[in-house]
Amino acid sequence: MSTCIKLIKRNVKLFFKDKGMLFTSLITPIILLVLYATFLANVYEQSLTENLPNSIQLSKNVIDGFVASQLMSSLLAVSCVTVAFSSNFLMVQDKVNGTIKDFKTSPVKSSILSISYYIATLISTFIISILAMCACLGYVYIKGWYMSSSDVIMLFIDVVLLILFGTALSSVINFFLTTQGQITAVGTMVGAGYGFICGAYMPISSFSEGLQKVIMFLPGTYATSLIRNHSLRGVLDEFNSQGIPKMILTSMKDVFDCNLYFFDKKVEMTTMYLILCITIILLLAIYILLNKFKKAN
Repeated sequence: MSTCIKLIKRNVKLFFKDKGMLFTSLITPIILLVLYATFLANVYEQSLTENLPNSIQLSKNVIDGFVASQLMSSLLAVSCVTVAFSSNFLMVQDKVNGTIKDFKTSPVKSSILSISYYIATLISTFIISILAMCACLGYVYIKGWYMSSSDVIMLFIDVVLLILFGTALSSVINFFLTTQGQITAVGTMVGAGYGFICGAYMPISSFSEGLQKVIMFLPGTYATSLIRNHSLRGVLDEFNSQGIPKMILTSMKDVFDCNLYFFDKKVEMTTMYLILCITIILLLAIYILLNKFKKAN
């Protein structure tokens, strides 16, 4: 146990000392903030106003609160996964520079090494993601705060589950990487593509019907929806109090992915949690089996 703890500390320290890996993990939140500053804020606001009747006028504060909350949900939905991949690249770096061979010639068991990489990735991702969440909550507070304490608690739970999902997914994929080029390729693909396929950058409703059906098979889609629901619940309630009918609110929830439909059947939030939890367990089981199979060979 003491060996495992020492390895975990070593991996976490190396991640935060390595400016390259740390910058890579922060690049997605930075890109999102730049996108928001340039055009995403206008896109979100335009999407909101286009779905409102001309007779309804919302206050500027509530519109800003909605846009800020949607940005927060997008940033957290993506960064929790991309940060997990970046922090888990340490496992691949050890393969590239030969450190893993030194570990294997030592008395350290392979299972201890695998556990230490997994837990270290979890810790590093948790630290950065929670800091990002706090920064986002501070931004929402400045722009327009409509979240309750229960919303914040549920948002925290969503972030933790997404961190677990990202860590498990990155552990399985990074297990097969052995070169610096592969690290770069996977990092680029995840950073550029994950936000689109999980519906974080643009609402799923804006995609083609065929692509929407494909995306509904991906667990990351449901994680994004959970974060959307808890980020926007308060501000949507404020919309109702300012005169927006419930029918229009339901339509808005459909447009902004608070409501998801699997082949025209609405997916309840409890089902979203179940899908996410089962996926985490399956990915973790695959990671364990991969390490056992490698050890056996």
